[in-house]
Parts: sequence; C-alpha cells; structure tokens
Amino acid sequence: MPEPLGTVWQGVQLVSVTHDFKFEAPDGKQRAADALDNECVQTLAKHYPNNRANAFLDWFTYSDNTIDGQSQKKAYTLFESGLLESLQPGTIKTLQQIHAYIFGGLYDFAGQIRTKTISKGNTMFCLAKYLPQNLETIEKMPDSTFDEIVDKYVEMNMAHPFMEGNGRCTRIWLDLLFKNRLGQCVDWSKIGKKDYLDAMIESQTDSTKIRILLKQALTDKINDRETFMKGIDYSYYYEQEDNIEL
Repeated sequence: MPEPLGTVWQGVQLVSVTHDFKFEAPDGKQRAADALDNECVQTLAKHYPNNRANAFLDWFTYSDNTIDGQSQKKAYTLFESGLLESLQPGTIKTLQQIHAYIFGGLYDFAGQIRTKTISKGNTMFCLAKYLPQNLETIEKMPDSTFDEIVDKYVEMNMAHPFMEGNGRCTRIWLDLLFKNRLGQCVDWSKIGKKDYLDAMIESQTDSTKIRILLKQALTDKINDRETFMKGIDYSYYYEQEDNIEL
C-alpha cells in the first residue's frame, strides 16, 4: 500500500492522495521516485480550491478545446514544423502564412487579410478600404536595424491585418525578423503584460517604451525550443482578459 503524499483541501473534506511513483532509468530498470507523475498532478489539480485549476488542467493536459486553446497547441508545433525556416522575414505573405498555420481550421478567415474595419477599446485600426495599400507600404519599410524592425512592427500592429489573432502572429513575425537580421529574438517572459500592453498603446504616438522593453528582452537563444514555447505562453497571456477571481 503506497504511503500518502499529502492531503488536498476539497471544500470541507480532506482527500488523501496516494500513488506509486517510478521512472525508467537509462539501464531500462524501474526506479522508485518521490516526484509527481502526470496522473497525480491531475488529481491534485482537480481538488485544488482555486478557480484557476481548470485552466491549469486544460494547459497541462492539452485538452482546451476553445479556439485559443487549439490555436496555442498549433503555435507550439510551429517550432518543429520547419515552416519558420522557409519563410521570408518581414513580408505580408509570411505573416499570412503564420496566421494560416495557427488558426487554420479554427477561423474561416485564417491567413486572409480582413475586409472589414475593426477597433479595440478606443483604438480604431486601419480602415479596411485602405488596408491593402497600407500593408504594401509597411512591407517596403526597411528592416535591417533594431530601430527599423521595431518601427515596422509598430506599423503592422496598428494596421491589424486580420479579424482576430493579430498580436499572437505579429509577435512571431517580429521574432523571425530579429532572428534573421540580428541573430536574436525576444524573451517575452522578461516583459510584463501591463508594461507590454501600455507600451503598445503608447506606440501609436511614441514608440520609446516598446523599444526599451524589446531591447532589454533580446536574447541570442534563437534556436532554443524552450524560449520559443515560453514566448508562445506569454504571447497568449497578453491576450487574456484580466477577469479571473482568486
């Protein structure tokens, strides 16, 4: 009979959690371990007294069937797909291909430039009738230096070429530019959500803050899978509404 690992508070009832833990050593033999395995982590999360537990379970088990959940899984696979290595940095076509990969099968407009005018909060993005011409202008902007790349990114953000999913795809597009031109990418975990969102709003008139944030977060780990995956997590976190109660 395995020893209880501990107890988890479930309302007014204490539930003991027990489990045998083993892992496979390099020699193929089973070893006892005091770490939690997949099943026990899920058991603990299911009884955790916090309404974030379900969101954690969705993330941990990759079972989130929402559009955000499904697109995030596809964004994870983008690193291994090899697609990014074949794309031309800084182009509209590349941004469309990234969007089509992440949102394909989830939105019927995946990869398609919007034909409707959209806004967010008090921000009105480029009018749809001027968008194709505006995107052509942005594509022709120089992107050889850090400042030029940030200028191009800010303009692309203000254009908002898709109906949904602009921020998530444009941040990957930005990293592709940094990687190709400068041999660096952004460690998004070093940029707080509020700082980033405030800086992007302010960038409509002054891009100083977003330049500082991006500059401080640059890393040369351009081929590091963990850095890319962590970047996807933060990119999706930036898009979440802050309405979860503890």
